[in-house]
Amino acid sequence: MTRIKTDILVLGSGIAGLTFSIKAAKQFPNRQILVLTKTVEGESNTRYAQGGVAAVWNEEQDTFEKHIADTLDAGDGLCKEDIVRIVIEEGPERVREIIDWGARFDKEKDSPEYDLAREGGHSEHRILHYKDLTGWEMQRTLMDEAASYPNIKVLEHYFALDLITQHHLGRMVIRVTPDIECYGCYALNKENGGIDTLLARVTILCTGGGGQVYKSTTNPVIATGDGVAMTYRAKGRVENMEFMQFHPTSLYNPAGENPSFLVSEAVRGFGGILKTAEGEEFMQHYDPRLSLAPRDIVARAIDSEMKKRGTDCMYLDCRHLDKEGFTAHFPTIYDKCLSVGIDPMKDLIPVVPACHYMCGGIMVDEHGRSSIHRLYAAGECSSTGLHGANRLASNSLLEAMVFAHRIFLDIRDKMEGWDFQEGIPDWNAEGTTDPKEMVLITQSIKELKDIMSYYVGIVRSNIRLKRALDRLFLLYQETEDLYKTTVVSPQLMELRNLITLAYLITRSASHRRESRGLHFTTDYPDHLPFVEFSVL
Repeated sequence: MTRIKTDILVLGSGIAGLTFSIKAAKQFPNRQILVLTKTVEGESNTRYAQGGVAAVWNEEQDTFEKHIADTLDAGDGLCKEDIVRIVIEEGPERVREIIDWGARFDKEKDSPEYDLAREGGHSEHRILHYKDLTGWEMQRTLMDEAASYPNIKVLEHYFALDLITQHHLGRMVIRVTPDIECYGCYALNKENGGIDTLLARVTILCTGGGGQVYKSTTNPVIATGDGVAMTYRAKGRVENMEFMQFHPTSLYNPAGENPSFLVSEAVRGFGGILKTAEGEEFMQHYDPRLSLAPRDIVARAIDSEMKKRGTDCMYLDCRHLDKEGFTAHFPTIYDKCLSVGIDPMKDLIPVVPACHYMCGGIMVDEHGRSSIHRLYAAGECSSTGLHGANRLASNSLLEAMVFAHRIFLDIRDKMEGWDFQEGIPDWNAEGTTDPKEMVLITQSIKELKDIMSYYVGIVRSNIRLKRALDRLFLLYQETEDLYKTTVVSPQLMELRNLITLAYLITRSASHRRESRGLHFTTDYPDHLPFVEFSVL
């Protein structure tokens, strides 16, 4: 066991974590910024983002008010309008910043102007992109920039287990007291099996989403809701967990694939049309915007058509599109389709909804501050109020950069007033033994994914949610018994975190007795006359 002190502790190395770290390193050249990542630095939800980053760029055709209106419309009455305005108005400057750091967004042919795409829910072309690998390009840019600062240290293969608060000092606090403080975290060094105590003046959670709670997800295997689960265990507030966004068009693979391959919404923005196996359009029955309707509407429409017809997928028709333009914009998607025997220029692309983005999360204010002092959150693990009940396409990368900057501004003048907490004990592993039944963990994860996919998916009901809660409670008891007697492993901790995440999603869904945005229940198909955030 090792004790490590760092001025700033950042959990996660995606766009939010690295954007913040770069700014902090530049501002505090004599302060150490320690970045933890579960695998390697480049593996994050960020690198899997295909579509792009939305920002008002062409001011002759687009305006802040249009982007704000589109975001509010997609959020279905639950966006915080002041937060929406902050992100939309501050966003272009953050995009210029990453361009200055080296991001290579696509430009129009033989022109210095950026090639702006349009995606579902957007009224204008405002998506900056790099082919269909925008997240990869932004991740590359941030890693290169971060490497130029000697006071940023990245620890790879470190798994954050729990936040350190007053509980570890023996001073009990009740849930949601304003006096909880974060002093760092315990983390498992996956290379030597030791559990280190990491002490920090301030901690920033940038741990990404939790799509692995479902069987089919576009999220990488590391997306297990760790930051949300740790915060909840530390008695911090989380909100709006019922709003899990399912991307309408992941590539259907009957053999199964984890993560599911994403067919970007930008393909529909480019002219792709959703159809049945018989080649008939169906979106006209659900929304006047047809295939460019917001994701929640499109996902439910595809789900409805699949159930109505008894089929495993619907289809995306790109056969009428220009091949040169399609392959230039979507080379990865084109190559992936060819690799599984589908030629997008000749064949319909089979698609199915897959869990894609967590719109709720750790409740934060306009500065990224959580309900726990000295603990901030940014990116997908946070709930800022931007997305409301449904995220507008390509707003997430923008939000991550804006809030990384705002957190940096908030702590800039506070660092001198924060010190390290003394008396923190090492991790207590007494009475635990090496696991003899790994099959219990792997089967519990499989069972958990089945529960969430069948009962807490795109369409819900009271009886489905009750059944899910009953099954989850049994899984929780079994897993906690295993946790008390077994040496900590990444698989066991991910199972604990996923069960916590599943509980929060299901419990939040059972509290919302209406259908709104991404939450649709057959028992309450209509909107309530008033709306409120769901806080746990």
